[in-house]
Amino acid sequence: MTVDNVAALPVRRPAQTVFDRTELNAILGVYGRMVAAGLWRDYAIEHGRDAATFSAFRRAAERPEAQVMKIPAMRARQGLYALVGEGGAVLKRGHDLRTVLAPIERKLLKVVAT
Repeated sequence: MTVDNVAALPVRRPAQTVFDRTELNAILGVYGRMVAAGLWRDYAIEHGRDAATFSAFRRAAERPEAQVMKIPAMRARQGLYALVGEGGAVLKRGHDLRTVLAPIERKLLKVVAT
C-alpha cells in the first residue's frame, strides 16, 4: 500500500532559538563565579532565528571574552552547544552544556588557586 496522494507537512522552525531555564541557570552560575573572581563584568544575550548566544565581557567596550552558543542545526552533528573564545575560535562543542562550560570552570580554578 503506497501513499502517493498525501502531501508532506511543512517543517516549521521556531521563530527564535532561546535558552531554557536550566541552561540559563548553568550559564549564569558560571558567569556569577567569574564576576566574583573579578574576571568578567558584563554580559549580553542574543536570541536569533538560527542560534542563541550568551556573551561575557571583561569590559563593556570590548569584544566578548567568551560566548556560549546554542545552535539547533548542529544538534545531530557536533553538538547543540559551542564555546567560542575571544578570537572567534571554537574552544569546545558538545551535547551537554556542563561539559562545554568546563574550560571556563578550569580557568576559574586556576585564578582562584593563585
